[in-house]
Amino acid sequence: MGKAILYDTTRCIGCRLCEAACAERWGLPYDERIAGEEQLSEHKLTTVVTHGERFTRRLCMHCLEPTCVSVCPVAALQKTSLGPVIYDETRCIGCRYCMLACPFQVPAYEWSRRLPRVKKCDMCYERQLAGQATACSEICPTGASVTGERDELIAEARRRIAESPNGYYDHIYGLEEVGGTSVLVLAAVPIEQLGMNHRLPHEPLPILTWRVLSLVPDIVAVGTVLLGGVWWITHRRDEVAASEHAEKEKQKR
Repeated sequence: MGKAILYDTTRCIGCRLCEAACAERWGLPYDERIAGEEQLSEHKLTTVVTHGERFTRRLCMHCLEPTCVSVCPVAALQKTSLGPVIYDETRCIGCRYCMLACPFQVPAYEWSRRLPRVKKCDMCYERQLAGQATACSEICPTGASVTGERDELIAEARRRIAESPNGYYDHIYGLEEVGGTSVLVLAAVPIEQLGMNHRLPHEPLPILTWRVLSLVPDIVAVGTVLLGGVWWITHRRDEVAASEHAEKEKQKR
């Protein structure tokens, strides 16, 4: 099943240590100004967002069947068997299709660089290859973010909901959304109240895309027949009109 992150918003205290750990892991700047930016960017690959007295994190969801991977024309993005969706900047041509395709609006672009790259969380791929937890999970003081096998984290999420039905909204975000993700989220309230997209299909988006594209040959074929029919009718009408005109001229003589 691969690795995953379980993020429990009910345990998050908004300390932003995950942000700092992520910035250190990537060698990115981090100060009070950046900490106050509650949005993903080229210098902030995870962010804590405040919703009154509640907090939530935004980061790449690492879809099981990522749309960003399916639209990349040069295979700069790849879904690994371990779980993370990783990015190879040496392949990237800067088309930004991944940014347009992502249902979670995650990939960021280095607009200020002469040779810009796409930036996104890679779920600490190198650390996980070495058997370590993600930087954000390792530093979290409350266990709001934990790393583990996806199936085991699903079981843990279900256990928490069952043991505290009044403490959790009965839904594991990322279990089925867009075919499932490698980041799972628990909350005490419906996820849309925390600013997350809840109007997502359960079917992987690449499958929906290919289903539509598979209709294109039929549409083209039907369109060709229809256009051919219109041309034939129009041409035949002109032929009949010309024939009738010739017949009238013949009768006049």
